[in-house]
Amino acid sequence: MREPEELSVGGQAVIGGVMMRSPQKVATAVRRLSGEITVSAEPFASFSDKHKFLRLPLARGVVSLVEMLFLGIKTLNFSAEIAARDLDSAEQLEKGETKTPSGSFGVAMVLTTILAFGLALVLFFFLPILLAELSGLSRASLFFNLVAGFIRAAIFLGYIYAISLFREMRKIFEYHGAEHKSIFALEAGEELTVEAARGKSTKHPRCGNSFLLIVALLAIITYSVSDTVFALLFGHPPALLVRFGLHLSLLPLVGGSSYELLKLSSKTRNRRLSKILIAPGLWLQRITTREPDDGQLEVALCALKEAIGRGGLEGQPSELTVDRTPDAVG
Repeated sequence: MREPEELSVGGQAVIGGVMMRSPQKVATAVRRLSGEITVSAEPFASFSDKHKFLRLPLARGVVSLVEMLFLGIKTLNFSAEIAARDLDSAEQLEKGETKTPSGSFGVAMVLTTILAFGLALVLFFFLPILLAELSGLSRASLFFNLVAGFIRAAIFLGYIYAISLFREMRKIFEYHGAEHKSIFALEAGEELTVEAARGKSTKHPRCGNSFLLIVALLAIITYSVSDTVFALLFGHPPALLVRFGLHLSLLPLVGGSSYELLKLSSKTRNRRLSKILIAPGLWLQRITTREPDDGQLEVALCALKEAIGRGGLEGQPSELTVDRTPDAVG
């Protein structure tokens, strides 16, 4: 059996479906209101494959994270557009209309994405620093960053728990579980069928949840060192905006280092230290993953097969609709 890191397959739950990425291809499968599965696939080539220096440790992590960020946004928008098409079609059918859905949806999604990024930057990055400053606590670098890190983690966990209460988010968490089960089946060398994936765990050690918690830990250490160096050079701790700018500039280093730690922990997942490192991410997946049904597993497997070249799409970017209802599983 091949080790997980050699397979280099990752994924993401989207609205009504799953995105899977292999080193050669990205595929997104979405369940339509009609019960059919729409699959969109296109070739993928990482920037690190084109430039040798981007394959170096840390650099490859930053590249991978940026690529996954853009792919995640792109596929999430694709799934949202599919959902919007279905809703528009259903409404038009009820009203007896036949007009094509408005093209303003794409613009709205771009604006929404920009707003979401801005909000995330303020909520998870600037706000913890501001609250730590306003608390009147000691500005000694380690203690200050421990407090800011705790605030950041508390905001993140509160946010995740709050969105988990929404019905639509629970469905996305079910597709998140289906993604993990499908990848586990692939890593085990089993047939990519609903039956094989059904018994697998919904909690995967290479999940992005584990990555985020590693980022939080490394951020405390890295920012403590950077603030100490700043104080030694200038004779005083950095002011609020200076601290924010300094921490933001070091984010690629934190992200790249976290990526390397995640790869290492996955490669050595049976060792005690790795289990300790992985454990918080697995705990968090108790919230962010749910047990999927067979129909959701089928969608995840469609995306996975297409991404690794076992599906029906080859060559150029394309989209097809697979005539499978939830009852016709396997």
